[in-house]
Amino acid sequence: MSTFWELAGMFVSAFTSATLLPGSSEAVLAGIIALGTASATSAVIVATLGNTFGSVVNWAIGLFAARFRHHRRFPLTPEQYARYAAIYAKWGVWSLLLSWTPVIGDPLTVIAGVMRTPLWIVVPLVMLAKGARYVAVAGVMLML
Repeated sequence: MSTFWELAGMFVSAFTSATLLPGSSEAVLAGIIALGTASATSAVIVATLGNTFGSVVNWAIGLFAARFRHHRRFPLTPEQYARYAAIYAKWGVWSLLLSWTPVIGDPLTVIAGVMRTPLWIVVPLVMLAKGARYVAVAGVMLML
């Protein structure tokens, strides 16, 4: 039963880390692998799914909140919006392959929603990017 709760915690950590809330899912993944109570494969899959679902929340925020982007409670400042929109305009959907990166990754998924990028395009690109990050973290942990 312990493995279930560890993986559930991994999912929650990855989910919140993908939203605009702070989090450190890589540390949770590393801890689970170090403890050895769940397989690295299971932990990576759960982390990838949780982080991808969190990015879908960001996409939905962008999709439904785009008309409020000048409101003071919009999740991005006007400067951040302009910077991420410029990146997205230059690189298009391929910029979502940067969704794994700290600082710019999560806002890019919001911008994907603002730009009304279809979810069927967003999910595979984000899942690929975020999954690759977790595979790299797991690989490092397994080498230690």
